[in-house]
Amino acid sequence: MANTKSAKKAVRKIARRTEINKARRSRLRTFVRKVEEAIAAGDKSAAEAAFKAAEPEIARGARKGVLHRNAAARKIARLSARIHDLSG
Repeated sequence: MANTKSAKKAVRKIARRTEINKARRSRLRTFVRKVEEAIAAGDKSAAEAAFKAAEPEIARGARKGVLHRNAAARKIARLSARIHDLSG
C-alpha cells in the first residue's frame, strides 16, 4: 500500500491511465477482429475496407504506447498479406 502523498497520487494516475489504455486496446482489437472476420468469410472487398479502417487504429495504438511499434508493424503486415492472398 502506498504510504507517501506522492505514491498515493501515482496510484490514482496509474488507475486512470489503465482505464484509458484498456479502452484503447479494446477498440484496437475490435477493428482487428472485423478484418479477421472478413478474411475468414473470404470477402476480399469487405476485408480491404475493414483493413483500411484498422490500419490507422493499429498505428495509433503504437503511438499511444498500447502496442509496441514493431508489434503494430507486424500486425499490419500480416493482415495485409492475408488480404492479398484472398482470391477475388
